[in-house]
Amino acid sequence: MTATSNSEFDCAEFALALLEWLDDRSDDEVPAEAGTVDDALELLASERRRLFLQVMRTYGEAITLPDAAEEVAVRETGDAVRELSAERVADVYISLYHDHLPRLVDAGLLDYDQERDLVSPARL
Repeated sequence: MTATSNSEFDCAEFALALLEWLDDRSDDEVPAEAGTVDDALELLASERRRLFLQVMRTYGEAITLPDAAEEVAVRETGDAVRELSAERVADVYISLYHDHLPRLVDAGLLDYDQERDLVSPARL
């Protein structure tokens, strides 16, 4: 896996796209699990979740959760994969598995196949 620089992510562009998307949806088009704007902003308040979503957007297909954790760790630290400690990647994996992944699955942004440990972008 290779890292993508955080500088490639344009926060203002993303925020404007999100607001435009929300404006374009009628109440009956937005699934109930999508929640409110406040819910969305709370979900995106975590840098680790934002990085996780960036990783999934970069790959655009199912990848293993360990691979996603490794890529998130790379983006968090700016280190090359070979420079990361196994403990660092394990810490990221555990937090993704127990905290961030369930929130993103519940929000309808990601799908997770626990048997195969594969995470993929949800088809909205």
